[in-house]
Amino acid sequence: LFLSGCDSGFGQATARHLDIMGFRVFASVLDLQSPGAQELRQSCSTRLTLLQMDLTKTEDIQRVLQHIQAHTNSTGLWGLVNNAGFNDTIADAELSPLGKFRACMEVNFFGSLELTKGLLPLLRSAGGRIVTVSSPAGDMPFPCLAAYGASKAALSLVMDTFRSELQPWGIKVSLILPGYYKTGTTCDPAFWNLQKQKLLASLPQELLQAYGEDYVEEINQQFIQFMKVAVEDLSAVVNSITEGLLAANPAVRYYPGQGLGIMYFIHRYLPYFVRDLFLKGFFINPKLPRALRREHHNDVKK
Repeated sequence: LFLSGCDSGFGQATARHLDIMGFRVFASVLDLQSPGAQELRQSCSTRLTLLQMDLTKTEDIQRVLQHIQAHTNSTGLWGLVNNAGFNDTIADAELSPLGKFRACMEVNFFGSLELTKGLLPLLRSAGGRIVTVSSPAGDMPFPCLAAYGASKAALSLVMDTFRSELQPWGIKVSLILPGYYKTGTTCDPAFWNLQKQKLLASLPQELLQAYGEDYVEEINQQFIQFMKVAVEDLSAVVNSITEGLLAANPAVRYYPGQGLGIMYFIHRYLPYFVRDLFLKGFFINPKLPRALRREHHNDVKK
């Protein structure tokens, strides 16, 4: 089995779980010396192999592919878990630099696609499984998550296409769409405060004038507040990934986490304005941009 993104969070917990179950696990990490990598070395058996891989670097992906090929050529590969993901921007689409959209696409879409395509010959020979961690943000327009959501929407769609195309080969493809869990830097206020400062420093003056620094500040505060509801117990996600790999008939989509049923019900069956209100109430509800506020208009008139 090969899992990407095992430095922390779902990847790390799943790699440990599958190792305990007795599987031969190849786990990729961004940094072989990271605390997460060290933790896996200490807690797992010698069956687990740690591999360094940055999904934005083709040479890293090729090196990993060669390693796995050399060790699984006779048996094929039973399972691939696309877990590595990236997001470091919480802001309106207009305020998010184009580079942030590209960075999300590089890791969450192109990197996972290149890895999947590279491993398909081994997966086909074993009639194996592909399990990919996507996000409800790829299905719904969460406020201030456009860059991340767009990349996850692309990832979900390409995996759904693989699912249909790979059926004749006996390969089963599942998507995991988790609720909000505590993983890696996603719940570190210091990290998000730093990202907010970088964003403010990079914004063109005209945009900063139109929206206001306090607008960006408020989004950041609401997100940090939202982080407090993140679930620490990752077992529901780990179990979904494991079932996707091992069940005789795995589900096409798994939704581990609280509140996703009601969220998808609203998304599918209620009018757009209700959906938008719900997502703002649930996640982030930005105040009015500075240029639209009454006091700003009064100032301008004066």
